[in-house]
Formats: sequence, structure tokens, C-alpha cells
Amino acid sequence: MTATPRATRPDTPAATPAQSTSPRPPDASSSTTTGTTATGTTTTGTTTGTTSAQAPTTAPPQVPIGRIPVQDVSPLVDAGARPAKAVVGEQFTIGATVFREGHDAVNASVVLVAPDGTERVTQMTSTNPGLNTWAAVVEPDAEGWWTYRVEGWSDPYGTWDHDASIKVAAEIDTELMLEEGARVLERALSEVNRTPEQQAVLKDAVTALRDTHRPPLARLHAGTDPSVRAELAARPLRDHVSPSTAYPLLVERERALYGAWYEMFPRSEGAVQDPVTGKWTSGTLRTAAERLPAIARMGFDVVYLTPIHPIGTTARKGPNNTLGAGPDDPGSPYAIGSPDGGHDAIHPDLGTFDDFDHFVAQAGANGLEVAMDIALQCSPDHPYVKTHPEWFAHRADGTIAYAENPPKKYQDIYPLYFDNDPAGAYAEMRRVVQVWIDHGVKIFRVDNPHTKPVQFWQWIIADVGRDHPDVIWLAEAFTKPAMMHTLGKVGFQQSYTYYTWRNQKWELEEYVTELAGEAAAYMRPSFWPTTHDILTPYMQFGGPSAWKLRAALAATLVPTYGIYAGYELIEHVARPGAEEQIDNEKYQYKNRHWEDYEPGGIKEGQSLAGYLTLLNQIRREHPALHWLRNITFHHVDDENIMAFSKRRILPDGTDDTIIVVANLDPHSTRESTVHLDMPALGLDHHDGIAAQDLITGASWPWGEHVYVRLGPETEPVHIVAIRRF
Repeated sequence: MTATPRATRPDTPAATPAQSTSPRPPDASSSTTTGTTATGTTTTGTTTGTTSAQAPTTAPPQVPIGRIPVQDVSPLVDAGARPAKAVVGEQFTIGATVFREGHDAVNASVVLVAPDGTERVTQMTSTNPGLNTWAAVVEPDAEGWWTYRVEGWSDPYGTWDHDASIKVAAEIDTELMLEEGARVLERALSEVNRTPEQQAVLKDAVTALRDTHRPPLARLHAGTDPSVRAELAARPLRDHVSPSTAYPLLVERERALYGAWYEMFPRSEGAVQDPVTGKWTSGTLRTAAERLPAIARMGFDVVYLTPIHPIGTTARKGPNNTLGAGPDDPGSPYAIGSPDGGHDAIHPDLGTFDDFDHFVAQAGANGLEVAMDIALQCSPDHPYVKTHPEWFAHRADGTIAYAENPPKKYQDIYPLYFDNDPAGAYAEMRRVVQVWIDHGVKIFRVDNPHTKPVQFWQWIIADVGRDHPDVIWLAEAFTKPAMMHTLGKVGFQQSYTYYTWRNQKWELEEYVTELAGEAAAYMRPSFWPTTHDILTPYMQFGGPSAWKLRAALAATLVPTYGIYAGYELIEHVARPGAEEQIDNEKYQYKNRHWEDYEPGGIKEGQSLAGYLTLLNQIRREHPALHWLRNITFHHVDDENIMAFSKRRILPDGTDDTIIVVANLDPHSTRESTVHLDMPALGLDHHDGIAAQDLITGASWPWGEHVYVRLGPETEPVHIVAIRRF
């Protein structure tokens, strides 16, 4: 059945990510350049591949530098050409190099400009006193487009404070220095708005500085009293304020950074096999909805549906990716399209749009959001093959090229090819996405986005975002780092990562440090221990300890993680010669008989559902685990044991700190000593710690050096909440 979506703008494809007047990419052999001369005259010219280079007749214009130079502002994405990203309530650091000539004091501030135009000023702190590096932690509190800039400024009070403290103590220019201090404070009173109470602090200091009946050092101490310094730090007197460029900041909703995903194949939920004939009856969207309460009870936030569209019959794949599909084999849901419709239709076996709307409503009633798979590829039977053959790549013999990732072949899939008709293809994909938005979908998991033009993704994400800023896009791009990073830069809120293949301590620490560093300004990771396509040897042979460990690490190292249905049952048997499950659900139905694992079932206690529930409960109760950039790794003597912490100071001043210690060797129990970085935990080196393991409930007194024993005989992971005693 094909949906009738609400009308979208007829000019949808009229602007590309590069802001040109057409989505068609520029011709490779010719380009038009537009610039502005030093006198302000606009010039336009055309260059071709045959034009020889000529030396410029004048020097290129230089960016003017402020009276107080501000350089190396961070974070910047592509030198500020693209927005840095954050979510509401996310704390992150803005840094810069700020300096001036001579020896006078310099200072710096961060100015966040909210979508409504209001400014929030945060004073920066020198991170290496005397060497010009400044930083401040900021926290945007509303969704939308913000800007941020760094202002460098001369600090008259700081200059006087430094000089007077030296000279008065040495009895050099004593009266002159004290009078100059009084005049600086008088300027601070007259030039900066203050409450009467705030003014009183400075007025008292001015009076004391001029009180010749008091000893000079006492007068100096009145002008440099901590209350005076605090007032001037909070509301400083600033000279020669020099702003940097204003850089874009996109602040999105929390789900763009934090969430727990559960993946399912709707056709398997409620599927029934006849015990006599062996023939399957497909599950439906209605039967799949019956699974939602159990998913919600485990604490997941997002239910992700693999494609639900009609499936082609030409070259249909059979069980375990075989070429000889039988008449009752359902085929891969990624071979999208049949006479029943394409990407804007629902497979007849699954139901209708009324059934889909019911599923979305039931998900919402259970506190779940629905994520849909967007796979821009077609079966040979897709309507596009006849109506838009130009949207496919053709080989020399005239046939359409099917998908390949040698040695893998996907004869049942034709990838869409946009370069022949980008305007038409872009507009149609935008229409299709709108169909599902109109039916309540706000999250899209995009299959293999790295096989489509980055320009297209930038355009469609931006176009959707104008009308639906709460829509979230997850890139399933297991590919080269440059592509993964660029997809994040152009708009994808989240990205699958290499976590699935990172097993050793050094590579996990190195990778997460990268993700939580500069990359956090544009690429948010989503950690998955397995997927319907991936079952690594670690998971095949690691046993229950490996499955608990990898879920716990995914759930605590980063804010967003996901599992594929069946993870609870430790489905670890691989198809020979492939790192994916045997009897893969991508090619056949699978009834997991969930009822057998529930209380009273014949397999009660053989599921990890309770463990996953506990992990999600811990995540919800501890805001420190909602963030990416707040991770610290701690040294452990054993190279197989990893320790890290996450800390967050809550609005009420509460310190929420979680320490995770994990034995990465699933086959043996290991003992070692963890050496905690106490300052990173907000503690002194000799502080005592009350530690509670949130997995087992056990409590211990901890200190800077902690003995641990972890493994299959106990638990592979400690997730510990701490407090000072």
C-alpha cells in the first residue's frame, strides 16, 4: 500500500548543501568563482582546466586582528565553516589563545548568543598561566542555532593588582600605586552595572585605599581583598574588548546524544511456523507492537525497525544468503520494492499505514521513540526501475549494476545512483522521508550512507531540519574515517563506530579518547556490540561473560548504545565463513519464543534481559553517563583490565561520579590494582571513598589504589557509584 503524504514544498531540491541554485554538482572541468575586492567590488570569473596559473598582482586580503589578539578558537568544525554541535544541557569547553603586547594583564570571555539573541558571558580561565591559553566550560540550555565567540580584553584591575602587590611591598611608588588602584575601582563602579551590595564592596575598597591613617600594606590588602577580586572577576572592568569571529553552534535535543536503542525485525515478532508443513506466517506491525512493553521494561528509549517495505522477488535471497530462494522465503527487507510499492509503502504481510500508526502510538505510550531504516537501494522489481531508469548505474552491456562489496554480492539490490538526475532524485527522496515523518517518525537510521553523495546528505538533512528540527539521523557507515567524520560534519547527529571490532584496552582507550575529544564537536558515537550483519569472533567464542562485558562497556563508555534483538539470548553461532549469525534473520523469519524466558517459562533465567534492564536503570539514574566528553581513563597494572570514570556536577551541586572497571578477557578471572586519578574525581590523593557496585550491590571502602578481581567466576564489570567519606 502506498501512503499519501502531505504536500512538500515544490522547490524542495532548489538549494544544495553548497547553497547553489541547483542540486546538480558543478562540472568538474569548469568552475565559477565569486569574490570581493579590497574596495568592495564584487567580481565573478570562470576558470577552466586549460587556464595557466598567474601570479596575483596584489596580496590577498588579510583578516584583521583585534587590539587584543584572539586566535586558535576551539572547537571549530572545518575552520568554522560548519557548526559545532551540542545538546541541551551538554557541557563542553571553549578554548582560545589570547595575548597582548607588553606586560599588562590580559583576560578573556566566552559569549554564547542564544537563538533569541540573548547573550550569556562566561569568564575564561588561563590553563597555562603566562602562556596565553584560555578555556571556559559552557552549557547551552535551549535547542536551536546559537553562535559563540571569544572576547579578549585588557584587564586594568589585574594589571594594577599585579604591579601594586610587588611595588607596595617593596615601598616603591607606594602612594601613587594606591591612588591608581582607587581610580581603577572608581572606573569599575561607574562603567559596569552593579547592585548596591556589589557597589559597596568596591566603595569600601576605594575608601580604604585612600585612608592615609592606615599602613600602606593594610590599604593594599583592602584593594586586593578576595571579595574585591571576586567582584571584579564576576563583573570585570574591560578595556580594548576584541571579539573573535562568531562561530555557529547547533544545539539539539537530548536524544541526539543520549539513548538506548533496541533493533527488531517486525516480521519476526509474532511469526508462526506450522509444525507440520514448516510454512511460516509472518508477524505484523500489530504483533510487533505487542513486544513493545517488554522492550520498554528493559529501559530502552528507541525501538529501531529494519525496513518494512515491499520486498522484490527477482534474485531473492534464501536462508543464509543463498541464491535459491523458495516460494515461501521472505527475502531480505533491504531488497526494497515490488509491484506493491517502494520506499513509501508497507509490505502487505506487515499491514497497513493504520497498523503502522498503531505501532507508533503504542511505542509512544510505552515511552519509546520509533527509528526507521532508510536504505536508498531497490530490488529489481522496484517501481523506480521502470519509471526512473536514470536513477541507476548501467554497465557496458546495458544491465543495471547490482550492489557489490567484493567478495560479497547482492544480486537482489540495485543501489540508487544520483548523478544522472540529482534534482529529481533528491526531490523524490525528500518526499519519501516526509511520508514517514508525517506518520510520527523522528529518527532515521540510514543504511550505508557512505555509498551516496555527501552533498545529498547535507542537503536533505538541512532541508528536513528547517521544518522538523527534532529529526535525528544515525549513519550506519562502517567505512574510512574521513567519510565517517564528514557525514557527521554535514548533519548526521549520530554514527555507528568501530567499537564492534575494538577489544583490547589500548585500542578502546585510544578510540574513545578520539571520539570524546575534538570529534565530539560534530560526530556522536553509537556503540553496538553486534548487529544483524555483524557477529565478531570475540562474541562468537567469548561466552556469557563477553556478552555482558560488551553491553556494559557500550552502555557506559558513550551516551548512545544499542542491541539487536536476540542479544538477550546470547545468539553467538556464526554462519561458516562469515562474521554474522547463522540462520540470519535478514533472510528468514525467527520466532524467539520470548515467553519461554519470562518468569514461569521453561527457560527462565537464561536471558540477559535482567542485566540489560539493570544497565539501562543505572544509565537513567546517573546523569554522568548521559555525556560523552566527561570521560577519564585510569591506570590499571593488568593490560586486560580497563578503568574509566565519568563525572557530572548536577544543578543542585550534587557530584555524580561513576567508575567502571572491566576485565576485557572473557575467558579468565583476573586480579589487579587500579590507580585512580583522584583530582579527576574531584578528590584529594588521600581521601577515602565509599564505593557501591551498582551491578551486585556490594560496597567497599576505596582509596587512590584499589584491588579488583573480575571475570567469569564473579562479574566481568564493576559499575561503581562513589562518594567521599
